[in-house]
Amino acid sequence: MSESQFLRTVEATLDEVETAIDAAGIAAECSQAALILTIEFDNGAKIVVNAQAPMRQLWLASRIGAQHFAHDGAAWRDTRNGQEFYVALSHAISAIQGETVVLRAPGGP
Repeated sequence: MSESQFLRTVEATLDEVETAIDAAGIAAECSQAALILTIEFDNGAKIVVNAQAPMRQLWLASRIGAQHFAHDGAAWRDTRNGQEFYVALSHAISAIQGETVVLRAPGGP
């Protein structure tokens, strides 16, 4: 994936995450700046999703840890265990909310 393709894919993903959070009715504020999405919850907890252009990765940091994702042409996958990005993000949000949250990628089931 070229750098420009990577950047477009990241921008689209960050926008999609904001849309998915709004659609799920999650009590959180999202803000984007320079390919960094910060999700701040009413209880003060935060999740940060950001691009790492030199490595062509998307990073997710939350209270349950940090994960690195590479795009496989169809989805972002954890570089260690292959977990899909939206599954990991759902787990991170669930840990903060104290209830199961399931976010879906656009066009996903």
